[in-house]
Amino acid sequence: MLHLSQENGPWFRAKSYGYGSGLPITWQGWLFMAVHLAVIAGVALAVHNQPVAMTLLATAVALAPFPIYRARTEGGWRWRWGKPDAP
Repeated sequence: MLHLSQENGPWFRAKSYGYGSGLPITWQGWLFMAVHLAVIAGVALAVHNQPVAMTLLATAVALAPFPIYRARTEGGWRWRWGKPDAP
């Protein structure tokens, strides 16, 4: 089953404006994003009574998978100003 998530190709569409990833375009992207959000929420709930620890841990967990988002975005991460003008 693990081989299904190892397919080459993008999991996320590139944003039209700005820098970063857009919405997922494959089931792997949707699953990855859902697990990422669940882990952030789980960490925040686990240490909700310690605001400094919650902030630090939730930020670390939120930023940790960014290399995967970047590697799996079609066209990579770069600043975009919208769709290029057609001739």
